[in-house]
Amino acid sequence: MRRADFAFDLPPELIAQRPLSERTASRLLVLDGQSGDLADRMFRDLPSLLRAGDLLVFNDTRVLPARLFARKESGGRAEILIERLLAPTQASAHVRASKSPKPGSRLLLDGGARVEVTGRDEDLFLLRSTDADFPELLRAHGHMPLPPYIERADEPVDQQRYQTVYARRDGAVAAPTAGLHFDEALLARLRLLGVETAHLTLHVGAGTFQPVRVDDLDQHRMHAEWLEVDAALCRRVQETRAAGGRVIAVGTTSVRGLETAAAGGALEPFRGDSRLFIRPGYRFRVVDAMVTNFHLPESTLLMLVSAFAGHGAVLAAYAHAVERGYRFFSYGDAMFLTRRAE
Repeated sequence: MRRADFAFDLPPELIAQRPLSERTASRLLVLDGQSGDLADRMFRDLPSLLRAGDLLVFNDTRVLPARLFARKESGGRAEILIERLLAPTQASAHVRASKSPKPGSRLLLDGGARVEVTGRDEDLFLLRSTDADFPELLRAHGHMPLPPYIERADEPVDQQRYQTVYARRDGAVAAPTAGLHFDEALLARLRLLGVETAHLTLHVGAGTFQPVRVDDLDQHRMHAEWLEVDAALCRRVQETRAAGGRVIAVGTTSVRGLETAAAGGALEPFRGDSRLFIRPGYRFRVVDAMVTNFHLPESTLLMLVSAFAGHGAVLAAYAHAVERGYRFFSYGDAMFLTRRAE
């Protein structure tokens, strides 16, 4: 398949610019991967789609206030988006400026602290903080890194709402957005129902928003994201399978995490970078159902969802969502999908 096979028309007014007042107030489009049937529901109805013994797997990464504003020594403005913290005083980052800074140059943050450009790593700049550790700088001067399709500056509400209620491990520069729909009350309802929960960590990078630039998908090189799947999660998945329950991934990042850890044929603990590119033709080893938001046209995330529930069925679901006025992308509505027949 080619990139154009994942195009669809999206009216700009359907791109959600702000979160709803309540996390669970979003709509939920249900797609049966076996039949292709669709149902319009509300996210608060999710417990009715689950059953005792199912295992929900969440990504517990926490979004860093990773956007910094600065100026170059020449006086020109620059915007820094931290991609990954490499050490307390070292990071890799995207830097936007009228002219790319050179190794050895310094960037003066709006708060007065300085960072030095020490080199390049492909499209990323390597930075060293000379005044404070990066976590301290981000806490003091960082802004929430809202996606490029949200056409406004970050606001205080984003500190809470562009973060899942179960986030606990700092490292992401984009939210695992399927998890934004869960609140503590819904999680409590699921526990009473007998639905089990577990966590992995995949630190979502800014590469998740990068477009696929090649028509031939065989030529696409997936961006790397740091992942940890521990032995406890592997045991929980095995126990769920043995008891006849389903493994339900909350978000495409949880799908990629589980499937990366099972790339050798069986689910095993994993710690390191994942570059797994899931597209139609991929054979899923772990995940039975998933919760996800609506994704950008021609994106690797849409390709993953199409591999999971069927290319034609997913594009038909997206056309239905557009017709019914669903809200798209990070602060938008959600889908619940079951896996198509192999």
